[in-house]
Amino acid sequence: MLNCEVENAIARITLNRPEIHNALNEEMIRRLTQTFKELGSRTDVRAIVLQGNGKSFSAGADLNWTKRVASFTPEENRQDADMAIEMFLSIVRCPKPVIARVHGAALGGGSGLAAASDIAIATENAQFGFTEVKLGIVPALISPFVVARIGASNAREYFLTGEKFSAATAHAIGLVNHVVPDEATMDALIELKLSEILKSSPAAIAATKQLVLTVAGQPVESMSAVTAEASVRSRSSVDAQAGVSAFLSRGTPPWVEYRKP
Repeated sequence: MLNCEVENAIARITLNRPEIHNALNEEMIRRLTQTFKELGSRTDVRAIVLQGNGKSFSAGADLNWTKRVASFTPEENRQDADMAIEMFLSIVRCPKPVIARVHGAALGGGSGLAAASDIAIATENAQFGFTEVKLGIVPALISPFVVARIGASNAREYFLTGEKFSAATAHAIGLVNHVVPDEATMDALIELKLSEILKSSPAAIAATKQLVLTVAGQPVESMSAVTAEASVRSRSSVDAQAGVSAFLSRGTPPWVEYRKP
C-alpha cells in the first residue's frame, strides 16, 4: 500500500496500490501521515520524493472508502475528515523539502497531494482535475492547499466544472512547477533539484519553509515584525556563521552532500 526507502539522505515514498491507480483510503492516509511526520524528524533525511507506482500518481479517493464514509455518523465523518486534513498538513509542515513526481492521473486528492508538496513536477501526459463535484462531493479537504497554489479565480473554474485538465494547464495555473516530456526527463530534473537541496543548510531550509507558510497571503505591513525576527534568528544561527565563513574562505559548508553520479 505504501513503500518508503531512504538512500543517500533522500527518502522516496511510493503510493503502492497500482491496481486502482493509487487511490487513497483511510489506511493509506494514515500511513502517509505517519511517514511524513517520521521522516520530518529524521536527521539523516534531507528531502522527500512522493511518487506513485504503476500508471498513475493518484486517482484521488478510493470510491469504496467514500461509500463507507457516507454511512458514518457525523462524529465518525468528522474524525475521518480530520484524518485526511492531517495528512495534507503533514506534507505542508514537514521541515524537509517535498517533491511530487506526478505521472498519469492526479485527480481529486491526487491533485491535492501535488498542491501540498513544495515542488511538483509532472510529465506532459499527466492529467489533473478536481472531480469531486461530478460525484456530488465538495472538494473541501483539499481546498486550502489547492487555493493557496492556484488562487481563488482558478479554483472557481476548476472546482466548479470538475473538468479534467492537462499538465500544461496545471503548470499555467500554478498547480505544478515544471512539466517535462517523459519520466526519464522528470527523474533527471528531480535529481538536479535534490542536488541543489543537498548543498543548502537543512536548518535554513526548514526555517524558510515555515516562513513561506507564515507570510503567504498576508499584508506586507503586518509581516514586518515577523520577517525581521526571522532574519535576526537566521543571521545569528550556527549554520549562518558556518555558511558565511565557508563562502569567504572558499570552503565547503559542513552540510553539503553531493549526489553520486
